[in-house]
Amino acid sequence: MKHRLLFTGKKLIRMLLLLLGVSLAAFLLMSASPLDPLQTNVGQAALGTMSQEQIDRLEDYWGVNDPPLQRYLGWLGDFVRGDMGTSLLYRQPVTQVIGQRLQNSLWLMAFAWLFSGLLGLALGLLAGANRGGLGDRIIRGYCLLVSSTPTFWLALVLLMVFAVWLKVLPAGLAVPVGVDAASVTLADRVRHAILPALTLSITGVPNIALHTREKLIDILESDYVLFARARGERPAAILLRHGLRNVALPAITLQFAAISEIFGGSVLVEQVFSYPGLGQTAVNAGLGSDLPLLLGITVVSAAIVFCGNLIADLLYGVVDPRIRRGAARA
Repeated sequence: MKHRLLFTGKKLIRMLLLLLGVSLAAFLLMSASPLDPLQTNVGQAALGTMSQEQIDRLEDYWGVNDPPLQRYLGWLGDFVRGDMGTSLLYRQPVTQVIGQRLQNSLWLMAFAWLFSGLLGLALGLLAGANRGGLGDRIIRGYCLLVSSTPTFWLALVLLMVFAVWLKVLPAGLAVPVGVDAASVTLADRVRHAILPALTLSITGVPNIALHTREKLIDILESDYVLFARARGERPAAILLRHGLRNVALPAITLQFAAISEIFGGSVLVEQVFSYPGLGQTAVNAGLGSDLPLLLGITVVSAAIVFCGNLIADLLYGVVDPRIRRGAARA
C-alpha cells in the first residue's frame, strides 16, 4: 500500500506540472491569435457607432490593454485559490459553464469509451484467433477504412442516413426544440445523444482492435501456448486462459489512452450535431477570445486525461500480480 501511495503522489506532482505547462501553452496560443475580441464579438459595424469611452470600456472588459504576463499571472493566482474566473461570453463563472457542458459531454464520452473499448477488444480477439481467415480480413478492412475516414465526415454520413433519409433519430441538439427544460425526459436526451455517441464509438474501435489482434497473434505463437496445445487444451480455453489474460495489459493502456482521442473527436462531433457539450464550448471560447473559459476547459480536459492514465497504471497491479510484487520489492 505504501508504494502505491508514493507512486500516486509522484504522479500527482507530474500532473500539476503538466497542467501548468498546458495552461501556459494555451495562453500563448490565444495571445498569438490574430482574432480581435472586439471585432469578433461586437462587430466592426457596431464599433463604428460607439464612442471612444464605450470602446475603452470594452477593451478593459476583454483585457486587450493588459500585458500578457499580467493576465496570465492574474489567472494563475485565481486558479490556485480555486477560482477559474468568469466567462466573458456567458457572463457566468467558468466552473459553472464547464460543469453544465461537461455533464452533457459525459453522456457521449462515457458510452463511446465503453462501447469502443469492448467492441475493439472483441474484434481484435476474433481477428487474432482466426488469422488469415475471412473474419480477420473483414475486421482488418473495416478498421483500415474507419481509420482513414475523417470523424466529421462520418458524423455527416450518419446524420444524413438516420436523421434525414430514415428520419428515425434527431438531427442535433441535446434536447427537443421548443420543449421546456422541466419537460425533457431521459428518453429524449438519450435519443439526441445516440448519433454523436455512435460516431465517437465507431472511430474509437480500429486502434484497439488492430493492436489487440497483433498482440494476440504474438501470444498464440509463443512457446507456452504451443505447450498448452501439446497438452491437449481446447482453442477456446487457450484463448481465454492465455490470450485474454496477456492481452489485458496493453488493452487497458489503449483503453485509457483513448480518453484523449475521445475528447478530440468530441470537438468535431459536437460541432456537426450542434450538441451543447464541452467540445463545442471550447470552439466557441476560442473563436470568441474567451480566455478564462478556454483555459479552464484546457486544464479540466488535461486533468481528466491524466487521471485516466493514472487509473490505468494503478490497474496494472490488479491485473498482473507480477507488477504488484515487483513494485513491492522496489
